[in-house]
Amino acid sequence: MIDFLVIGGGVAGIGAAAHLAELGSVLLLEREDALGFHASGRSAAMFEEDYGPGPIKALSQASRAFFVTPGAARDSYLSPRGLMLVARADQRAGFEADLAELDLQEIPVSEALARVPILNPDSVAFAAAHETATDIDTDRLMGDWTKLLRQRGGETRTRQEVTAITRLDAGWRVETRSDSFEARQIVNAAGAWADIIAEMAGVAPVGIQPRRRSIAQLPAPGGHDVSDWPMLMGVHEAWYAKPQAGKLLVSPADAEPVPPQDAWADDMVLAEGLARYEEMVTTPVTRLETSWAGLRSFAPDGVPVFGADPRQSGFWWYAGQGGYGFQSAPASARLLRDLVAGRTPEIDADMVAALSPERFT
Repeated sequence: MIDFLVIGGGVAGIGAAAHLAELGSVLLLEREDALGFHASGRSAAMFEEDYGPGPIKALSQASRAFFVTPGAARDSYLSPRGLMLVARADQRAGFEADLAELDLQEIPVSEALARVPILNPDSVAFAAAHETATDIDTDRLMGDWTKLLRQRGGETRTRQEVTAITRLDAGWRVETRSDSFEARQIVNAAGAWADIIAEMAGVAPVGIQPRRRSIAQLPAPGGHDVSDWPMLMGVHEAWYAKPQAGKLLVSPADAEPVPPQDAWADDMVLAEGLARYEEMVTTPVTRLETSWAGLRSFAPDGVPVFGADPRQSGFWWYAGQGGYGFQSAPASARLLRDLVAGRTPEIDADMVAALSPERFT
């Protein structure tokens, strides 16, 4: 019998499995053909430790040291990017609220235009920035944790969609379309499918809601070299634009509730978001190279659900990371490991309580 069966092969599941392998035998099951297929494979890949609710900020701040110094002779997972907020003249109140929320410093519009020359001086009335936001090498992180899991004796299996979960005297039987496994404990890291997995196990769902986020990839506007541009954001995250591999990714920052699925971009939502972006720049969007969407899954209060189910022993929640999964992943995985092992977590007890599934009982 396996000690820990982790359901879900995104960054949450991979991180959980790699860390729990310190405590016992681990098997990770993923329903798709590859790990990181859904939300983790479609992330904006940003580390912004002031982004998100309080518990996420605490976990993100506790994750920074790992990202910067991941181990002996290893380079940082982070690379410089920066964040810039731009606003119209009629958005001053929202602009000031975002300054406080994201710990940004207001800068002259002329400075913003010098750094991002496509910004429209007729539209941009206010700007703010900071340099602490960075890109995360997400592919490398997931690859390193998958390798660490295997080094610690753990195993991953793809194409293993869970179809049934049965309580046993000593643990659980988990059935897939092609196999059956027995484990002492289950870790529910199934992302958008987390409530479905819980219900299979006879565990009360907590209300995890997948929300679609769409992305369009544009050619570098006006032929500019965008590599040193910061991530751009509209007030209250009405849109954002992020350089990546010589292109510009633009998102309407949508959060449409949808059922668990392989998400796709909504053309109308994309068009509305691109229009909000175009309002602030001088270079119109003439061509989309490609577009896609991912799912960001949230608990009802917007805070992740980490910890033991209060009613069903041996069932651990590790879900609801929303759009903050990568930036908080190292400390989140350590938190789960410490909770399972009965150790005192590194983050404040009040934050641990805020993350606990007990808040839904």
